[in-house]
Amino acid sequence: MQMPTWSLGTQLGLGVAFFKSNFWAGDMALLRWGLRRQNFHPLRRRRALLLKLTVVVISVLLFCEYFIYYLVLFRCGWPEVKTLAHGGSQEPVLKAMFLADTHLLGEIRGHWLDKLRREWQMERAFQTALWLLQPEVVFILGDIFDEGKWSSAQAWADDVQRFQRMFRHGSQVQLKVVIGNHDVGFHYQMSKYRTKRFEKVFGSERLFSLKGVNFVMVNSVAMEGDGCAICSEEEAELREISRKLNCSQEVPGSNQCDREPRLPLSAPVLLQHYPLYRASDANCSGEDAAPPEERNVPFEEKYDVLSREASQKLLWWLRPRLVLSGHTHSACEVHHPGGTPEVSVPSFSWRNRNNPSFIMGSLTSRDYALSKCYLPYEDTVLTTYGAAAGFLMILVLVHFDHLPSCFLCGWKLCRLHVRR
Repeated sequence: MQMPTWSLGTQLGLGVAFFKSNFWAGDMALLRWGLRRQNFHPLRRRRALLLKLTVVVISVLLFCEYFIYYLVLFRCGWPEVKTLAHGGSQEPVLKAMFLADTHLLGEIRGHWLDKLRREWQMERAFQTALWLLQPEVVFILGDIFDEGKWSSAQAWADDVQRFQRMFRHGSQVQLKVVIGNHDVGFHYQMSKYRTKRFEKVFGSERLFSLKGVNFVMVNSVAMEGDGCAICSEEEAELREISRKLNCSQEVPGSNQCDREPRLPLSAPVLLQHYPLYRASDANCSGEDAAPPEERNVPFEEKYDVLSREASQKLLWWLRPRLVLSGHTHSACEVHHPGGTPEVSVPSFSWRNRNNPSFIMGSLTSRDYALSKCYLPYEDTVLTTYGAAAGFLMILVLVHFDHLPSCFLCGWKLCRLHVRR
């Protein structure tokens, strides 16, 4: 079979057509590859931005909600107290923490977000303090709950469960709780039912001794002095404690005192919710004291502080060497007649203070030393979140190339303002 013969022009035309077709095919392939690269770069940049945002957000959350408690509480330490040698050995030192007015919100006045925030703060602060400081006993000076005076049986059970989760502790730590007016109500609201409900969970112990140190925990809500049933029982129990403390100082051989185990020979530490009587907080000072505009406001007896009469009874019956109280949500240190010092412990809740704190005490049977441990300031946490939000905004503007235009717009506005 004879092959067709092509002229030179025809051959050149076919070659040019073949070259053009291959050129356009390659060009289209290159164009498609370039478009794919252009689509790939924005996707990769978006992923990089998302990764940066995620890292910043997680880092700020971990710092503000977890690590800041270790950073702040790491600066706290137990105060030194004098120890005397007895029988060739040093007197043991008891490490005790004192905090007050946690005010766990209830179902009536507590918004779920507020509850979540405040409870997380107190839980982290308490658990961090236990891990770093390792106290032997912790005392909470009343107003554990905010709505104990109103809560139903189910609401009370729910509040107790939340408290036990937040303030969980190992067997090496003892937790002691004092009754406050928000736990059982003011005197006119207090009832046998509410008091027994509280004592069923937290115990009815009034006298507690550890390492030679005596503590007396008073239901100060019942120190009304009007002869009510609960008040009469409280006063009778305190008089019995007074007798036991007096017996510990008598020479062995007395028929009245030898019938029962003796308490350690040590003046007690008085723990209660209401402060002993004082006219106001006018003489209180310090960064966690009441605001200046509130310090000169007179206190109302049986509402802000105990009455003069009840205060005198407690000082006379128990002759304490130290008094610790709560209720005012602010710090104060006063000396009562006879030289007895009283320290008011500020609230442990950020809902009540920007700078909550607690007291650390090193105690022996004869001496004691106190120091204050501050928790993270809420202003610091909020400022950190605000700075992080600003940084994230700058990061996003840089990514979308809007930052120069924003600065230029700001500069123009500033110049316009100066001209005017």
